Amino acid sequence: MTNPETQPTKATPRGSLACVGLGMTLGSHLTPLARSHIAQADVVFAGLSDGIVEMWLQRMHPDVRSLQSYYQEGKSRLTTYRQWVELMMAEVRAGKRVCGVFYGHPGIFAWAPHKVIEAARAEGYAAHMEPGISAEDCLYADLGIDPGRFGCQHFEASQLLLFERRIDPTGYLVLWQVGLVGDRSLARFQTGPAYRQVLVELLSEHYPLDHEVIVYRAATLPIQQPGIRRVALRDLPNIELPAEETVILPPAETLKPNLAIQARLAALDAQEKAGMPA
Repeated sequence: MTNPETQPTKATPRGSLACVGLGMTLGSHLTPLARSHIAQADVVFAGLSDGIVEMWLQRMHPDVRSLQSYYQEGKSRLTTYRQWVELMMAEVRAGKRVCGVFYGHPGIFAWAPHKVIEAARAEGYAAHMEPGISAEDCLYADLGIDPGRFGCQHFEASQLLLFERRIDPTGYLVLWQVGLVGDRSLARFQTGPAYRQVLVELLSEHYPLDHEVIVYRAATLPIQQPGIRRVALRDLPNIELPAEETVILPPAETLKPNLAIQARLAALDAQEKAGMPA
């Protein structure tokens, strides 16, 4: 007769977490692996700003909980994101398989997914980030930009103002969230033309004021076309610019050859050709 005390007991269910990217264009960018994480979850949290997208997600899972209601004018976005983290972690701690769904790539311009994964792992739970097609990926395709041709810098616009960064006008410069530039409160949904004027004055140290900039927005619905506008740098403060739109400055200067380094490399090539050790 077996002793019940010696029999293995059923393990207590452990929660888990997956943060996945929905991609930018509804339906067409969702990867099979991200779809699988959504389908297999016990509860799905949606960090999405579009009601149509949320409705589409609800067709995939019976328990989708929107996170959008935690945004409020005058409330710090950091406070909102911390609430998101606690909501997801509460379900993970309850032993549930949790899936957080976010636009584009869940790790790009998204504080909460990184933080909740960090918190889950620190408490011993399995946590995973599944990449998605981001606005950056769409940007390269829609605008015909190859970042390997001239190089490409990416800055959050406010960070470019608040800190001393080095701008290279021989490559592409991509500025994110220009519609919020200069907002130090993290509590506004948009800043006005005066804030963008400060940005223009900073950029004018490296670019002429008539330099053409591209204002870009990726399509989020299959029936949409990407938004692409071209304006002079000086006019950037005077146009409508939601936070979702991205500003791209093409190169303003040609690449300058580094003759000293080229000479060193030529000498190494010659040594190698002659069979001499480098």
